[in-house]
Amino acid sequence: MMYPFMTLSDNTEIVHSELLPDEKVKVYIEKPIYNGFKSAECYIPGYDWKNIDGFTKDELKYYDELIHSVSHVILELSREGGIDNAANF
Repeated sequence: MMYPFMTLSDNTEIVHSELLPDEKVKVYIEKPIYNGFKSAECYIPGYDWKNIDGFTKDELKYYDELIHSVSHVILELSREGGIDNAANF
């Protein structure tokens, strides 16, 4: 299951999974572009990027820094069943 986390001003959507059996969380980024989407997955902790489609190195650097800055929140929410089920948010 994927849970909504953040929508950026350029309509980029960031969602995350529940805590996976390997104690990681999948963070999925999708940005609408003409005739489709750019997308990428990042697994935290570890910040392993996979399935990158359309993003430049500079864009990935931006998203990597963003995810680093909020990973503690994403990890907590992944244990709570997303932001809608989180008790302290």
